[in-house]
Amino acid sequence: MRHANPLCLGLLAGVLLAGCASQTTQPSQYSGFLADYSQLRPTTSASGAPVLRWVSPDFKDADYRSVYVEQPVFHPAPKPSDQVSQDTLDRVADYLRQAIAREVSQRMPVVDTPDRDSLLLRSAITGVDVSAEGLHAYEVIPVALVLAAANTAAGTRDRDTVIYVEMEAVAARDGRPMVRVVRKGHGLQLENDSTQLSLDDLRPVLDTWAQDARSFRP
Repeated sequence: MRHANPLCLGLLAGVLLAGCASQTTQPSQYSGFLADYSQLRPTTSASGAPVLRWVSPDFKDADYRSVYVEQPVFHPAPKPSDQVSQDTLDRVADYLRQAIAREVSQRMPVVDTPDRDSLLLRSAITGVDVSAEGLHAYEVIPVALVLAAANTAAGTRDRDTVIYVEMEAVAARDGRPMVRVVRKGHGLQLENDSTQLSLDDLRPVLDTWAQDARSFRP
């Protein structure tokens, strides 16, 4: 099995939620990337995953002729380490943009430069939960503790990972938000606390997010 170091996944930034504590991101885990979280409501994505979402009553597909996919960011900015390199972080963000563009292009033209009839898709990767398999919630290593020391007894245990994202669709013509989504997804299980992170460890969940973006209906 191909796995990665859970300790420095925290460098992807944001706040942490214990893997089994909830199926959706809790208010205490919001990163501040979105301007308003107050209208988010629980629902399900096209793939059946639980998400928090808000859709403007003014949003209509027919109002837009193209989509511009902005480069995803990490919010707040991560600090690379020996286990999580800047190259890997860049690959994760690049792949998420490519996957969203690939999927959304099957529904609407994706453009390199937005115009007034475009919908802008913005996204931020805001956190990752890295918990040793079988540990209780209070034993989970916080994302905020950069390079935190692992529990020695748990260092060789498999670790579950959960990655968090916040997304927003904005009308290019006037900057009004049309859709906001906050969700989390499971990456591949990590073998121990000393394996290098790679894009492959997160690719499946990034693909699912992109497919759900394509299949979204208000």
